[in-house]
Amino acid sequence: MTDRRSLEAEEYRKLYKHPRWRARRLHQLADEPLCRTCAKAGRTTLATIADHIDPHRGDLTKFFEGELQSLCDEAPWRCHSKVKQQAERLGFSPAVGKDG
Repeated sequence: MTDRRSLEAEEYRKLYKHPRWRARRLHQLADEPLCRTCAKAGRTTLATIADHIDPHRGDLTKFFEGELQSLCDEAPWRCHSKVKQQAERLGFSPAVGKDG
């Protein structure tokens, strides 16, 4: 299986092992333990991902200080890897209708 990440993305993926990030992630999930997207849809789902609301793309300030949200990444919803990342790739959310 081939990794589809760019070389640039592979470099900043290392930041997720940084002690400062690990502490920040734990704090985010303790502060907001349920998936924000699921909550908006009326579901109660435990969050497992501390997600950067605005993609950091390796920017250290955005990575360590940017606004976060808690999201799930377990089946069936996968709000982080399915919903959020798909919207980032497409530039829009397919869950939003033509009327916005």
